[in-house]
Amino acid sequence: MSTLNLTILQAELHWHDAAANRRMFDSALARIMEPTDLVVLPEMFTTGFSMDAPNLAETMDGETVQWMREKAVELEAALCGSLIIRENDDYFNRFVCAHPSGDLDCYDKRHLFRLADEQHHYRQGNERAVFSINSFRICPMVCYDLRFPVWSRNRGDYDVLLYVANWPSRRHLAWETLLRARAIENLSYAVGVNRIGTDGNGLPYAGGSAIIDYLGQDIAYMGDRPGHVTAALELGALSKFRERFAFHEDADRFELRD
Repeated sequence: MSTLNLTILQAELHWHDAAANRRMFDSALARIMEPTDLVVLPEMFTTGFSMDAPNLAETMDGETVQWMREKAVELEAALCGSLIIRENDDYFNRFVCAHPSGDLDCYDKRHLFRLADEQHHYRQGNERAVFSINSFRICPMVCYDLRFPVWSRNRGDYDVLLYVANWPSRRHLAWETLLRARAIENLSYAVGVNRIGTDGNGLPYAGGSAIIDYLGQDIAYMGDRPGHVTAALELGALSKFRERFAFHEDADRFELRD
C-alpha cells in the first residue's frame, strides 16, 4: 500500500510583507533534506492573518502562486498553504496546493472568523475540495473550519484531513483538542499547521503544529519551535484500522444546506 511523506513547516510570519515571507520560506524549504511528497505552510503564510485584503491580495497568476509552482518543481513535492486572493471584486482566504506537474488544487475557507470580522472582508467558500497524492485523498481546511465537525465530516472521500491555521495562544487548548477529535471521529489522519510568534495586532501564537493518526495519537508534534518535521503516513495501516473498527458504518446520515 502507498506511503505519503508529509512535511509540516512552522514559522513566525513577517507582518504584511509577502516578499520577506517568501524569502524566509525559501531558506526554510532549503533545509528539508529528507524525501517528501507534500510540504504544508500555515494560513495566510505571506501576510499573517489580516483583514487588509485590498492592499495585500494577490491573483492566481501573481508572484506567490508562481513562487509556489517553482518551489514545487524544485522540491519535487507538492507545496500548500493559504493566502489572500482577489478575483474580480471579491477576496478569498484561499488554500492553494501547487504540484510539481504545474497543476493547482484550491479550497476557499468556508467558516470565516466572526471574532475578527473576517466575514466582512472575505467571501465565503461553498465547496469542499479533495485532491490526491500517492493514492492518499487529502481534504484541505482552513483554521476556523476546525470548529465545525459537520463540514469536516468524512463522507468516505478522504484519508488525510489537513488544516492550515493562524490559531492564537489564548485558545490553544481548543486547537489541540479539536485536531485530535477530528482524527478520531473521521477515522483519518489529521494534520494541523499553525504559526508561532506575535502578529501585527499583538496576538501571540503557540504553534502546536502536529501530524496525528486515526487513533488521535501524535505521529509528530512541534510545540512552539520553528522548523519542520517530516513523517510517513501509511495507507495500508489506515485501511486495516477502518476494516477492523468500522465505526463509520454507524454514522448518522445528513445533508448539508446553506
